[in-house]
Amino acid sequence: MVYAFTQDVPIDADLYRRITDELGPEPLDGQLLHLCVRRPDGGLRYIDVWESREHCARAFDERIHPAVDRALGGARPSQEPVVTHLEVLDASGALLAAQG
Repeated sequence: MVYAFTQDVPIDADLYRRITDELGPEPLDGQLLHLCVRRPDGGLRYIDVWESREHCARAFDERIHPAVDRALGGARPSQEPVVTHLEVLDASGALLAAQG
């Protein structure tokens, strides 16, 4: 089942670029969409769509958190930013069609 969420993060575009550099070019398994936008009040908002909650959790454990740790020099905050889960009523588009 498709899993989607938004997350507001208190970082700037430079730190975001360092994190994505640490992630490398290989796609995250199960990620269908990652959109990063600037919030009007500062910080960034992530909008993510995954094949499943399990794919998302595995990517955070295996790739995303280690990349954030490296980008921050091991000083990642002890608490994650709030995640707002989205109730997906429908999901369509090229990425989902390619999944078969």
